[in-house]
Amino acid sequence: MSATDLEIAYTTHSQIQAKNGLQQLVLAHHTEIEEVQNIPCFFWGSMVEPLVVAKCLGTIAKIVRSSYTPVPVKLYDPIVSTGTEQIRFEGFSSCNGIYARLDLLENAVEGEFIASGTTNVDFNEPMLNALNVVKKNEVMVLGVGEKEVKVSTSQGTITEKKVKLPQRWIKGLTSVQVYLADMTEKFELNKLQTIQLLQSIPKGKSLSSFYLSFRANRYQFSPIATANSVYIGGIERLQLLLGLLPYIEKSKIYQAIDGESCAICLYLSHMRFTLALSPANNRGFSGEGNILENMLQDIPLEYIHAVNGLCKANENFNPTLLSIEHAIDFQKMDSLTHSLSAIGLLGFDLHNRQHYYRRLPFKMERILLLNPRLKNAKNLVKNNGIQLIKNNVGDIEAQVTGTDVIHTVIIKNGQAKCTCEWFNQHQTKRGLCKHILAVKIATNP
Repeated sequence: MSATDLEIAYTTHSQIQAKNGLQQLVLAHHTEIEEVQNIPCFFWGSMVEPLVVAKCLGTIAKIVRSSYTPVPVKLYDPIVSTGTEQIRFEGFSSCNGIYARLDLLENAVEGEFIASGTTNVDFNEPMLNALNVVKKNEVMVLGVGEKEVKVSTSQGTITEKKVKLPQRWIKGLTSVQVYLADMTEKFELNKLQTIQLLQSIPKGKSLSSFYLSFRANRYQFSPIATANSVYIGGIERLQLLLGLLPYIEKSKIYQAIDGESCAICLYLSHMRFTLALSPANNRGFSGEGNILENMLQDIPLEYIHAVNGLCKANENFNPTLLSIEHAIDFQKMDSLTHSLSAIGLLGFDLHNRQHYYRRLPFKMERILLLNPRLKNAKNLVKNNGIQLIKNNVGDIEAQVTGTDVIHTVIIKNGQAKCTCEWFNQHQTKRGLCKHILAVKIATNP
């Protein structure tokens, strides 16, 4: 197991079992954060719309198990955050190209928020089978946290489970928040428009790239790009949402500034379901690296620990207010925001256009391990691998030591170029290469 793999062990089991006429759902959890390990339960209460919740959780489970690349499918469990009167479930596809989040808002649950926290969720077969038979009018109780009750369901026994969360999974889950923060709203569809659009998704696997456009007074998918159309990479991935069609009230479509990644936010009564797609089936969010340029400035660990101690799960993160109250430079606060996202402490809510705090169950020291390009760039600076030829405002040229070769980096009027193979292959679509990053670090005041 590598240094970035997480060995997740559940001390109890997840369960749905009948008790006094109620269907009780209890999610086992694991965390590396020591200060929350002794909290037995974060939330206990009932779902106002149990059928819709069950369908949404089943959809997340389907997404987690999905893979749109030739690599073997590896199943990894979603995470759940509780606090500020709401609950969030987040998951990532096995291919790392699909991110899903279910937001259960304040009016979606009736119960007690005992403590704020984030846990790993065990979605096993008996759990899924039980969710599939939840009915509209039955009472369903959700408990998030550790319970000392043996797992038993109508489907059988749930055994204790161990999983590994590898670097690629963790990195994708954290970096996708930066992509969400970069998106802007493009379209808003009502209930009928959303249903008609999703029902028009081509069957099976499509070999063409598709775009979402508004033409002839209707929203439609087309392999032809038009003005203001939204690029959909791997349109068959949207088929994962079809199970939610009966419950959708409206939807919003978002697109990243670079025009590649996109997201759809479904509104379902007192819930929101967000699905974000990477640019293509063979491109996972973990390999993009667009976050790296915003992490060049070193942030004192005490800043990160301070935020970690001040905020509660699902609480809105206001960097401007935090900067003013604690006299932190705005530029440094911007870097802090990206660093907090990169290590999993911040998510991004498209609907509210705001970051929110949530504590993922792994340690903050993983930030450099999750971003080897950034680590290599800092090593280049540390080992004097940068020779500045020109260092003027808006005009920088440098030679950077590579493997048996010297690379030339030119940064002019904000546009960066490098002679390395990475840049020739990807340009800046997957973030900057380590040589450009190193030059930016060396010339950053």
